Amino acid sequence: QVQIVESRGGLVEPGGSLNLSCTASGSIASFYIVGWFRQAAGKQREIVAQIITGSNTRYADSVKDRFTIAKDDAKNVLFLHMSRLTPEDTAVYYCKLGPPGNYWGQGIQVTVSS
Repeated sequence: QVQIVESRGGLVEPGGSLNLSCTASGSIASFYIVGWFRQAAGKQREIVAQIITGSNTRYADSVKDRFTIAKDDAKNVLFLHMSRLTPEDTAVYYCKLGPPGNYWGQGIQVTVSS
């Protein structure tokens, strides 16, 4: 069982930046897909960004050119750098590892507000 701890969420003003991190208890290099999802109040959970099979990245249209996903295999950490944030980015953000398997973080709140 892989344990996941997310950190570095919080409150930021519109136009600001925030970096999320997701630390796994096991090797994240062993997963074919790792990524970030988010769920805003009253909405379905949606994909934000993924790294597929090591280095291929994929982004939701709403975050392209603003968000960057990256990982440090040596430290088993997945990152999401978010810039030019808008109130529409307000959501609970989740780290997901897998397949193989299906491991979710506990979620971390990101609020964009002045």
